[in-house]
Amino acid sequence: MGTYVDGRTSQNASIANSIAIPILVIDTPQLFGQIGLITEGVGSNPRVLLKGTISLQLPLALVGVTITIVRGTEATDPVVYSATSTFSLSILAPQVITFSADDFNPPITPQLTYTAFVSANLLGTIRVGPESFDGILVSD
Repeated sequence: MGTYVDGRTSQNASIANSIAIPILVIDTPQLFGQIGLITEGVGSNPRVLLKGTISLQLPLALVGVTITIVRGTEATDPVVYSATSTFSLSILAPQVITFSADDFNPPITPQLTYTAFVSANLLGTIRVGPESFDGILVSD
């Protein structure tokens, strides 16, 4: 097991249906979480463990939702994790998407920043909460 170095949480919405943020541009990443991990004192074999959740109200149509995690602050930064879920036409209730990702041996800078984005391939997708993104940095 590793030695704990740093952990952070980005909690945008804690309660179901507590926000209503529409995704207004098709297939364009929208930030929903960001954390910075301090690397002072990190040992060998650093790894970052990331997890999160986001809830979405979907339009009554076949829709694909993509979660992307990058090391950095821009959607064009190095991708650590990306997954697309496709939902059927019959889903009426908000959908909760959870994810878990790892970044092994990231380049060590004074702070590692990770950003979580969501995108949809159809208008009418609304972020309704909860939304959470967190991570820890561990090393040997």
